[in-house]
Amino acid sequence: MNRRKFLTGAATGLVAGAAATTLSAPAIAQGKRDLKMVTTWPKNFPGLGTGAQRVADRITAMSDGRLNVKLYAAGELVPPLESFDAVSNGTADMYHGAEYYWQGKHKAFNFFTAVPFGFTANELDAWVTFGGGQELWDKLSAQFNVKSFMAGNTGVQMGGWFNKEINTVEDFKGLKIRMPGLGGEVLRHLGAAAVTLPGGEIFPSLESGAIDATEWVGPWNDLAFGFYKVTKYYYQPGFHEPGSGLACGMNKDVWESFSPADQALVQAACYAENNVMLAEYNAKNGDSLDVLLNKHNVQLRTFSQDIMNVLGEKSELVVAEVGQTDDLSKEIYDSYIDFRKKVSRWTKLSETDYTTARGTALNI
Repeated sequence: MNRRKFLTGAATGLVAGAAATTLSAPAIAQGKRDLKMVTTWPKNFPGLGTGAQRVADRITAMSDGRLNVKLYAAGELVPPLESFDAVSNGTADMYHGAEYYWQGKHKAFNFFTAVPFGFTANELDAWVTFGGGQELWDKLSAQFNVKSFMAGNTGVQMGGWFNKEINTVEDFKGLKIRMPGLGGEVLRHLGAAAVTLPGGEIFPSLESGAIDATEWVGPWNDLAFGFYKVTKYYYQPGFHEPGSGLACGMNKDVWESFSPADQALVQAACYAENNVMLAEYNAKNGDSLDVLLNKHNVQLRTFSQDIMNVLGEKSELVVAEVGQTDDLSKEIYDSYIDFRKKVSRWTKLSETDYTTARGTALNI
């Protein structure tokens, strides 16, 4: 090749390449998307609010700012329990919350947060990821123009705070208690008046006497809300929420507008928080329990086996009723119950028997 032609062509190519690079920069900038995430949690609340913020920040960082997620805490853009509607109708792009808050839309949403005597955190992840749960969840949420992923878990929750001792099932009669989801429905069967309140309204309701008892999460979050200031009886175990999954839901039209790469990015960000949040709760609940018991003189109580037996009986009836709501509910219920039967055998042989043996051997 003629050297002059070669150099001229090379120079032309470099200029063209530089021009292409110059022209591509605005295209990348124009491709930036600002996304609104609403939550059901108070601003910066430990674990829940900060976990939602981590999801938003992680998506923004992983996309190098192309997907810029701004988080709005409960009440900043919409009321907390209207987060689902805001995403469904496009007022917001994403939410972070607990799916059982949407049971007024469809009772089967409960299965993707917690049902009484249901999955632990590990079991829920197993069902959603490998037991067909995600596919069923997709069918359910698609009816409301939403696509959802697991994006957090609080682990086993406590049974709640009470202004009196609960010694028999009769003690639940007439009790005004904050307990959302199907756990609240179980207590209604025992004569309690169960209500759903967003987190920020619980303490003032407990302090004023509007409610006599509440469940929230566990020692770390319960200490942060200061429930020990108005009641001292702290019960376990939390029959109603043995491993509460939290979700990041996205407007389905927004989701489908993403490239496969960005969809994978969002999914990975949610899965990361699912692991991080559970680790954080397991790390911090123990120390917080010590503070509640030793500094604030909280009285730790355990529900009797007789009470647990009645709660178990009523829970199975309530959960089965949800499974009869419609054909999709039955499909979700059957999948859930079948998987619980299979996975519970392994849970007992592995985690339950091991931790029991460890405690006996080491006296811890």
